[in-house]
Amino acid sequence: MNYVVFDLEWNQSPYGQSGEHPRMPFEIIEIGAVKLNDRFEIIDEYESLIRPKLYKRLHRSIKPMLNYTEEDLKDGKSFKDACSGFLEWCGDDYVFCTWGSSDLYYLQNNMDFYYMDKLEFPLRFYNIQQIYADMYDEEGKISKLEKACSELQIAEEEPFHSAVNDARYTARVLAKIRPDDLEERYTFDLYRHPKRKEEEIVEKHAGVLERISSEYDSKQHAMDDKDLLVIRCAKCGRRCARKIKWYQSGSSTSVAVGRCIYHGYMLSKIKLKAAGGSDDNVFALKKTEKVDKKTVEEVKARQVELREKRKQKRHEQSQRKKKNRDEE
Repeated sequence: MNYVVFDLEWNQSPYGQSGEHPRMPFEIIEIGAVKLNDRFEIIDEYESLIRPKLYKRLHRSIKPMLNYTEEDLKDGKSFKDACSGFLEWCGDDYVFCTWGSSDLYYLQNNMDFYYMDKLEFPLRFYNIQQIYADMYDEEGKISKLEKACSELQIAEEEPFHSAVNDARYTARVLAKIRPDDLEERYTFDLYRHPKRKEEEIVEKHAGVLERISSEYDSKQHAMDDKDLLVIRCAKCGRRCARKIKWYQSGSSTSVAVGRCIYHGYMLSKIKLKAAGGSDDNVFALKKTEKVDKKTVEEVKARQVELREKRKQKRHEQSQRKKKNRDEE
């Protein structure tokens, strides 16, 4: 199997939202990629400029970063030709690697705009940016590609923000960090998600039990699903005893803690994501992993903190209403 490390450059409406096409807000103008063997050696390269169809003027924030001009893009290939050539070049046995998750999202978005065949589902890939963060940052904070190359002492031989150059740099980062458990560190692309119950994804990898649900018609219905709320051990899959009840820690994120009698505490997080379209449908990304007692205490403290903030907010609202009534 080969690793296809690719990078994209894209443009957007130079006139702001008023000139934005709703089906393709970001238009790909360059594809660059390198192909690696199982020793992370570069064995081939692909690059192509793309002639824009929607946004023929470069956005003012994008133009300074690029190493080519609007005139150069006029001589580029059509997106369908460039993308078809890229996918053919990838071959039959490969896995995508990217710096971040946005490149795969916009690749598929542009493919949909031109009604091209969809990529396989579910689509696994390696997010080298996240893998680097997990290995080299205690808090798992993501870094820009330039910063990672500097920290790893990878020489800057070519300018960044050229798709093929950024693909080369990403490949060099991967070759430098060489995670022994790379095959376990894959990520599921979320551009497409399960539509039906039988399509739901449940897998254990890299110490995490991950579930990607089918659609719910509202956030409330998702959080009313008793099956979704069950906490299972990330090691053995057994049902855990609930130790901290589910609570909302962000606008779309809920957290809970369970305990497996064999493997200890399990932290579970549910993040609800918009399913697209004009309705309120969502799907759930649920991840459960083993944690220590200190983490459990921090989760509990956060729950108490948020509860007190909500209580204080309700009190302040009540006081304001009372004051308004008195003034009337």
